[in-house]
Amino acid sequence: MFRHFIKALLPFRNQLSRTVGGNGSAFQQNCLSKEEKLTEALKKSLPGITYISVEDISGGCGAMYEISIEAKEFVGLSTVKQHRLVTESLKSDIAEMHGIRIHTTPAKGDN
Repeated sequence: MFRHFIKALLPFRNQLSRTVGGNGSAFQQNCLSKEEKLTEALKKSLPGITYISVEDISGGCGAMYEISIEAKEFVGLSTVKQHRLVTESLKSDIAEMHGIRIHTTPAKGDN
């Protein structure tokens, strides 16, 4: 009886593997979109960003990110205040993460 059930599912197996596999795994696509989502959220809240890098450093599961930012908003602020600006911008996203590494640098002025 179990063999008949498996044979009945055979036509759907190929369809399911295409859906899950696609262009890279769904897992990889989710990580990329999460990195893009974080980048867009930061660009929206800190329009003076001159450099930004958001990288999933958790091995692909989206649990930990490393963020490097250079922004005009950081000029004259302590590192703690710079990091606070970043964490406030990503407050809801950070709640879903295991950890985050933040590197900030004030942008140099246009002399």
